[in-house]
Amino acid sequence: MGAEDEISPADGHRVPGKEQQAAGVGILLQIMMLVLSFVLGHVLRRKKIYIIPEASASLLIGLIVGVLANISDTENNIRSWFNFHEEFFFLFLLPPIIFQSGFSLSPKPFFSNFGAIVTFAIFGTFLASFVTGVLVYLGGLVFLMYRLPFVECMMFGALISATDPVTVLSIFQELGTDVNLYALVFGESVLNDAMAISLYRTMALVKTQPSGQNLLMVVVRFLETFVGSLSAGVGVGFTSALLFKYAGLDVDNLQNLESCLFVLFPYFSYMLAEGIGLSGIVSILFTGIVMKHYSYSNLSQSSQRFVSAFFELISSLAETFVFIYMGFDIAMEQHSWSHVGFIFFSIIFIGIARAANVFSCAYLVNLVRPNHRKIPAKHQKALWYSGLRGAMAFALALQSVHDLPEGHGQTIFTATTAIVVLTVLLIGGSTGTMLEALDVIGGESHNDSPLASVGSITNYDGNNGYIAPSYDEESSSGNKIKMKLKEFHKSAASFTALDKNYLTPFFTSHNGDEDEAEPFTSTRSGFHGHDHYSS
Repeated sequence: MGAEDEISPADGHRVPGKEQQAAGVGILLQIMMLVLSFVLGHVLRRKKIYIIPEASASLLIGLIVGVLANISDTENNIRSWFNFHEEFFFLFLLPPIIFQSGFSLSPKPFFSNFGAIVTFAIFGTFLASFVTGVLVYLGGLVFLMYRLPFVECMMFGALISATDPVTVLSIFQELGTDVNLYALVFGESVLNDAMAISLYRTMALVKTQPSGQNLLMVVVRFLETFVGSLSAGVGVGFTSALLFKYAGLDVDNLQNLESCLFVLFPYFSYMLAEGIGLSGIVSILFTGIVMKHYSYSNLSQSSQRFVSAFFELISSLAETFVFIYMGFDIAMEQHSWSHVGFIFFSIIFIGIARAANVFSCAYLVNLVRPNHRKIPAKHQKALWYSGLRGAMAFALALQSVHDLPEGHGQTIFTATTAIVVLTVLLIGGSTGTMLEALDVIGGESHNDSPLASVGSITNYDGNNGYIAPSYDEESSSGNKIKMKLKEFHKSAASFTALDKNYLTPFFTSHNGDEDEAEPFTSTRSGFHGHDHYSS
């Protein structure tokens, strides 16, 4: 009987004791890699070694352990604990990262550059996705690379247009930069993830239901996903604000309950959107923005400190774990390296698409901005260079393996893997040098930057920056575009007035002026400076 109990894993049955031991060993290895990543990241930061950013170090640790696990005789049930499951990524790792992005977003620098950020993140991401898809399709037609159907090329374009400039943002954090450039890079990356997911899901629907689909239906489906998810997120955020305003939870003996409820609302928003077929990422992002602006001020001071530290902690853990996970999975997964041409030309095409995105959007933004507010060429180059690909592109590519037939998804996954490794390790490692060469970080310009200055950033007119909106300025040429811009400025000013006079008093127990002194902590990587947008 004893021999019969010891059924081998190969037979499909596992001994409960063995399975539990394997789980313990797998989780222990993950915790060891996390500890090693945080310690190594701390050492690299203290030594000011920017050739290996923290994200690259985490990815490398995962890669090395994955290679060792592959060449060693590691048991399958231990290795199974390291498989990158996109469900686990989308349901558990991504929500805290995205929520923290919205929650830590300082409204003033974000909204003073809102027009430019929306242009880059929505129009620019759509343009980059379209250009990549078309170039990949044309490359297949002329036999430069492996040929994919047009809709699958567009799906690849959508997933690979999701940028993750965590490395660039961490270097900005260390060396300082113009706050407007920081807001552009950060704001674009936050909204860009939401846009890329919405585009990918729309194209996946077109792929599964090709009959009777026209361009108008595709646009309607995209708007349903994006606007519906945004509305769900904003609605949950406003509901939480009213609850914390009127429930009277900010007394001493109820502060644990207050903090618990605050932590649960973001997940409620995410799961609500996913449950009704919308995008949880878009929903939780806007829940974060609304909860920071309205709900946060209704909390007691001790709860405010707790939830800020809590979300920063779990987003930092989740992000480090994602890069380790990615590195390990890259080493463990089966890849179709036979299509090297597809990988090589995809890398070239996404560089071209990123340039089309950044430089055309910057041209449009500069067309309607006064001379003193135009985005300088070196900031445009920094934006182009900061278009690294990361966890979002990797997770969507892994999903495409299940969504696409005949090995097409595997080809896309292998190409995406190569692009992520290249951008995170090579481009990420050279980012510090590149940004210093462009003179957008460090040196004397850092001392002149708005992060180091005292007073309002609206008075900042340094060589490496462009000053924040000045809506009262009269334009010398009265063309139609500038008239439209003035109307947009007026509507933005009227929204600010609406927020200050009606929304803030209704949803909070404060008058809206108190958050002027809020610290500026707007990054996935914990960038801390001061908000100089208030005069």
